[in-house]
Amino acid sequence: MAGNFEAIDRRLRRLTEMQRITAVHQASAALREVWSTDRQPAFVKLRSHLLYQGDADQQPLTCLVNSRGIALRFYLLAIFEAQCRLNVGDQWKNVRGLARERLSWSDFVAIDGAYDTKTGTYMADTKQGRDRQALRLRQVQGALRTLEEFAPRRSLVTIPRTKSGGRLYGAFSLMTEEGRGELQTPNAYTVPSRGWNGNRTLTISIPSDFFLNGWVQVLTPSEVATWLILRELSQYAPTKHVEEGVYLYGKMRTEMFGLKRDAWEDSCHMLRNLGLIRYFKPGDPQADNANGGFSLGIYFAQLTRDRYEPYRYQITDQGLLEDAQERVIKEVTLLRASARPKKASPDINPDQPPTSS
Repeated sequence: MAGNFEAIDRRLRRLTEMQRITAVHQASAALREVWSTDRQPAFVKLRSHLLYQGDADQQPLTCLVNSRGIALRFYLLAIFEAQCRLNVGDQWKNVRGLARERLSWSDFVAIDGAYDTKTGTYMADTKQGRDRQALRLRQVQGALRTLEEFAPRRSLVTIPRTKSGGRLYGAFSLMTEEGRGELQTPNAYTVPSRGWNGNRTLTISIPSDFFLNGWVQVLTPSEVATWLILRELSQYAPTKHVEEGVYLYGKMRTEMFGLKRDAWEDSCHMLRNLGLIRYFKPGDPQADNANGGFSLGIYFAQLTRDRYEPYRYQITDQGLLEDAQERVIKEVTLLRASARPKKASPDINPDQPPTSS
């Protein structure tokens, strides 16, 4: 995204509007109430199957990253909600409405609202008289459609139909990260236990602060996917993560995770500036603030890096303790300033002699 001024400007405008209407604060407060009234998990466990590509036409992470809307965010929020109230092995059952009631699914989602490009304002008057609650509901419904519209065995939700074929969104069922499966009985979501299958970690641990402090609301899908992949690598090889850092070569990134180079590099750049990852340096990355800013050690480490060697990263969870919205607005503002097109200097006619004063 670096250098794409229009995209950066649009992101900053949305973040600023969400800050003005306290959308992220309200969504985070709803999530914190759900978290505090029951199990209060320190970490949320995500099965690694969500990240890895299957067959050529089965790429859930790629589809979620590339889709418009909040599908990836909603699926992560649904898992967070489940693990706040269910024990390991318990099967998920929906206990919430989509909207128009307290602590509904729409309450967990922060959006900016409808923007009118002609007037440059939000929530212009319309014949339908739409409000932000209705817009959040539409976003949730769109996320459910996206999560269902994979090939049947990889669908991440199922939605029953009316006799006429309409979707009963409020009766949706959450599927496991592997997808619905091929059997007649769907593979309904259950809270996983942490485990090991001899090949890779079965689950990724996500600190609850990722949800409670607003990060899930303000990071882009590419940034979330990149962060989850780096977490998976760090937990797959914890000793290597501390001693050498973790990395991805291009072939593994595209064939295993389906992420393009630009999305990966831009996301790593932003995550590092936000203090959620850092370039490798000796020592436990969780031992101090370990933000992504400049340090002499990191500078010399980059100088000695071979040009064909990928950057090595470490996860730094201390950054999750910050207010996500304020931190992201700060970094996107700086990014916007650096990406702003420079004004072209007036052409000079070489045949015209200089004027004397």
